[in-house]
Amino acid sequence: MTRVKEFPLPDLGEGLTEGEILKWLVAKGDDIILNQPIVEVETAKAAVEIPAKWAGRVTRLFHPEGATVEVGMAIIAIDTDPTAGPMAEIPPAEGAIEPGMIGGPAPGGRTAVLVGYGPRITAAARRPRKGPASTPADERKGPLLTHFVEEGPLVNTQPESAAGESGPILAKPPVRLLARELGVSLLGITGSGPGGSITREDVHNAAAPAQADAPAAAAMFGPDREQRVPVKGVRKLTAENMVASAFTAPHVTEFLTVDVTRSMKALERLRAVPDWHGVRVSPLLVVAKAVLLAVRRHPMINSTWSEATQDIVVKEYVNLGIAAATPRGLVVPNIKDAGRLSLRELADAMSGLVSVAKQGRTAPADMTGGTFTITNVGVFGVDTGTPILPPGEAAILAFGAVRPMPWVHKGRIRVRQVTTLGLSFDHRIIDGELGSKFLSDLGAFLGDPEACLLAWA
Repeated sequence: MTRVKEFPLPDLGEGLTEGEILKWLVAKGDDIILNQPIVEVETAKAAVEIPAKWAGRVTRLFHPEGATVEVGMAIIAIDTDPTAGPMAEIPPAEGAIEPGMIGGPAPGGRTAVLVGYGPRITAAARRPRKGPASTPADERKGPLLTHFVEEGPLVNTQPESAAGESGPILAKPPVRLLARELGVSLLGITGSGPGGSITREDVHNAAAPAQADAPAAAAMFGPDREQRVPVKGVRKLTAENMVASAFTAPHVTEFLTVDVTRSMKALERLRAVPDWHGVRVSPLLVVAKAVLLAVRRHPMINSTWSEATQDIVVKEYVNLGIAAATPRGLVVPNIKDAGRLSLRELADAMSGLVSVAKQGRTAPADMTGGTFTITNVGVFGVDTGTPILPPGEAAILAFGAVRPMPWVHKGRIRVRQVTTLGLSFDHRIIDGELGSKFLSDLGAFLGDPEACLLAWA
């Protein structure tokens, strides 16, 4: 078996056929360990770190940063036995990938991919019964799992301080990568994770003061005083989807201004509950709950138009999308079956969803299958807007800024907390009456959440 092994860009799932190499995490000549992150790749869905399939020494990087590589093309070569000294390598047959490798043959005639085994490509056949001892070790090993891309093993190093003292630093490879990207030294961070390990949040907290003092990056213009920004990856997919949606589904947008003072007071009481200490509680949580309850009352809102069969497909489940602005563009990850979650589960899911999205680590599967989306334009101080439908969805809600405003309350003008909602919907599915009733229910809930919870339960 060849000692120098070439690692191809793996199948990242969700029908993706290519990826852009954002950043090499290793260089030629580096000694690497098994499952060490070696490269960060951006697809049309998200950016992911790909771990090493073998330990050894990097002998070649086939593509520079910024290159777009098709799935199956070699990206790195690794000498799996560098201590054996120089040797003549016999290259494998062109296109051949070793068994168990991502993209190569796997037990049962399947293909190994990054997220598990791909579809079976041979006819199923009953195998002879074997005892445990007769099963080759390589066949008992499962494929590389994507959870490692997000987590990875803890790496314990013994860094030396300026004073010559040393101490252990526990941090997973993705956390170390984040620290390098943010210019943060792990030496000065006290870990809050298990066993004193350093977490992503620890790194972000350490970077926050430096980022607050850093000047904003200036645009780089050429001699013609123009700048060209490549449209690719997430931004390219978003542009294509928005154009397709705008010119396929006939959009209608309605607006409603709501007194949300009672909702804001309910959030204050919720924050004071001991079991909710440390939980991110924001107005968006109340809006999300209002949407989920209103969808139960108006199921047609949570549907899609089928071009193939020319009918409407109403969904019993709600995969709630939360639009998030990231450095790579707008992404809309969704919470699967959000209607079945308790309010606390919904709060935790939303916090995790947005945090992972802003780090550019959202899994491709989390950005597909959405059925209803909320875009929170209020975080930018915007009152509301006319959002464009994500492809395949029948409605999207824009949640505007909550502002203290003069409002007629109980016959008198008082200062109240007020927001404006903007609901866009597909007029092929949702007519004006249904859209108006759904939006009115959202307003009623936000105006008096306790009463609606009792009345709609």
